[in-house]
Amino acid sequence: MEKDAIYRIKFLNQDEVYEVYAKHLYQSDLWGFLEIEEFVFGSQTQMVVDPSEEKLKQQFEDVERSYIPMQSVIRIDEVKHEGVAKITPARGTNVAAFPGVPPKHK
Repeated sequence: MEKDAIYRIKFLNQDEVYEVYAKHLYQSDLWGFLEIEEFVFGSQTQMVVDPSEEKLKQQFEDVERSYIPMQSVIRIDEVKHEGVAKITPARGTNVAAFPGVPPKHK
């Protein structure tokens, strides 16, 4: 019996790097977006609480599906088991958001 795959997804969000774990990952029908479903967070039995993981749990608590812009994705890995979801500052990296064209106002 094969265990379901778990994916580690790293992406940029407002000058921070989010690292989350999920069971399902798709190229969205919404052009240019990645769909993430069934977020996986650490066990409730852990004694040490990571504040960034708690923030992510609260942020994605009632989310069924999240759409992440492709240009924000840094890396996707298929892993054997979930790790600790975390938020880290994006400073010191040479990854930048793809510049968009500002809308023209009439």
